[in-house]
Amino acid sequence: MRWNAPLSELHASILFDALRLDGCERVLDLGCGWAELLIRAVERTPGLRGVGVDTDPGALARGRALVAARGVGDRVELIETTGERYAESASRVICVGASHIWDGTEGALRALAGIVPTGGRLLYGDGCFVRAPSATTAEIFDGMLPFSDLVRAVDAAGWRVLHLSMSDRLEWDEFESSFRAGPEEWLLANPEVPGADDVRSWLDGRRAEYLDGYRDELGFCWLVLAR
Repeated sequence: MRWNAPLSELHASILFDALRLDGCERVLDLGCGWAELLIRAVERTPGLRGVGVDTDPGALARGRALVAARGVGDRVELIETTGERYAESASRVICVGASHIWDGTEGALRALAGIVPTGGRLLYGDGCFVRAPSATTAEIFDGMLPFSDLVRAVDAAGWRVLHLSMSDRLEWDEFESSFRAGPEEWLLANPEVPGADDVRSWLDGRRAEYLDGYRDELGFCWLVLAR
C-alpha cells in the first residue's frame, strides 16, 4: 500500500498545493502511520521539516526505513506517542484517518483547532457516509458521520474550507485491492499450510463487505482547512 487511505498520486498533489507548504518551516502529521504522506510533503518542499506521530511501532519502523532510504533522515522525525499527548502546534498539520484519537470527527476537529494557530492550515481526511448506510455498514463503521454532518462539524469547530474533495471509485478500488494484496499473494503461495483457510475466509469476507456493502455507501472526504 502506498498509504493507508484511498488517495491517488494526482489527488495528493492537489491537496499539497492547497496546503501551501512553501515557506513553512515544519509540518506535523498526527496519526502518520508509516509517514508516506509526510515524506512526500517534505520531499517536494525544500527546507521543510516534518514530524510524524503514531502509536503503531510496526508502522513507524517501516516509516523510519523509508525516511532513511529516501535520504530525508535529517528532516523527518517519527515519534511513538499518541496524537492527543503531542501538544506542539504547527502552522501546517496533517491528520488523515485518525479522528479516533479524539473519539470521532467532531472531537478531532475541535482538538486540531487548538493545535493549528491562526493563519495555519490543516489537511484533514476522514471517512463519512455518502448515502444512508445499510445496517451492516453502519455496524462496521459505528459512529461515522454522514457527509453533511461532517461539513457542519467543520463549521462548528471554527474552520474555513479552502479545498474539499472526495476519493473517487478508482481510488477506493485501488485501496481495497492493495489492502488485500499481501494476504492474497501469501495464500496463492501457501494454499495448504495451517491457517490458510482462516486467511481465505477473512479475505472473502472483507471483499464481500466492500463489494456488497460499503463500496457505494462509504466516502472519504479530503479537506484543506484554515483558521
